[in-house]
Amino acid sequence: MSEISTKPYLLRAIYEWCTDSGYTPYLAVKVDAATTVPMEYVKKGEIVLNISFGATSGLKMDNDSIRFHARFGGVSREIFIPVNNVMAIYANENGQGMAFEPQLGQPSAPAPEPEEAPAAPVLSAVPPAPGEAKTEAPTPPGDDTDPPKKGGRPTLTRIK
Repeated sequence: MSEISTKPYLLRAIYEWCTDSGYTPYLAVKVDAATTVPMEYVKKGEIVLNISFGATSGLKMDNDSIRFHARFGGVSREIFIPVNNVMAIYANENGQGMAFEPQLGQPSAPAPEPEEAPAAPVLSAVPPAPGEAKTEAPTPPGDDTDPPKKGGRPTLTRIK
């Protein structure tokens, strides 16, 4: 019998701790062909997502994947993240949480099949809804390369 990873259990535990403490849980995710996220919000191959109850609909954190619906620019989008792609989960208010090494290329749950599946998996941008004006995405915490500013929002710092 293969060994079961502790990562999905730790993700659920930190999520529960954040919500019980009144904090906003955020996920830092390494984006690849197995993830389904709005590509216009991806920076440097990564995306940071608010996974709080108020920001998501139908959140399901399984042992292989995290799935939910979230609104981006007023449009509901389906989000699919393999657990192996999660780099961190943390409370946005104080930066407390847990970081992980993404295990890209490891076996995980396949992304849900779209109704009209392409011949091969392709990483592509999700087009904006018709009539939706393209707006500049807010910069998620931790994307800048400048040193942290005193008195600003707390961010998670990964130490290798």
